[in-house]
Amino acid sequence: MIPEMDVQKNGDSGSYDAVVDGQVVGMIVYHIPRNGQRVTLSHTIVQPEYRGRGIGTRLVKHALDDIRAQDLKLTNYCGFVADYIADHPEYKELVDGRFPGRATVPDRAPRERAN
Repeated sequence: MIPEMDVQKNGDSGSYDAVVDGQVVGMIVYHIPRNGQRVTLSHTIVQPEYRGRGIGTRLVKHALDDIRAQDLKLTNYCGFVADYIADHPEYKELVDGRFPGRATVPDRAPRERAN
């Protein structure tokens, strides 16, 4: 079961926070370098008791949509984000060609999506 969840961008901690029942249950840690033209995503965390419910996936989608809305590029160090982009190639253009990060997007066909 997928819980009711809100995603909040927390500029103080540099994270996109997944909030369920008023509690942060997951996050994606980000950093915006001084030039402000790209966003670095370093890792995605979901509390163990909330894993497998789509929280990480919804966090990644929200973060990538926010990066796109701000017209920024992505430098990625998170394997979970890389796998998400491989499954949703419409986000591949966000990856900064000069500074892609260490978690490269796998070159494979998207996996079957569950509804």
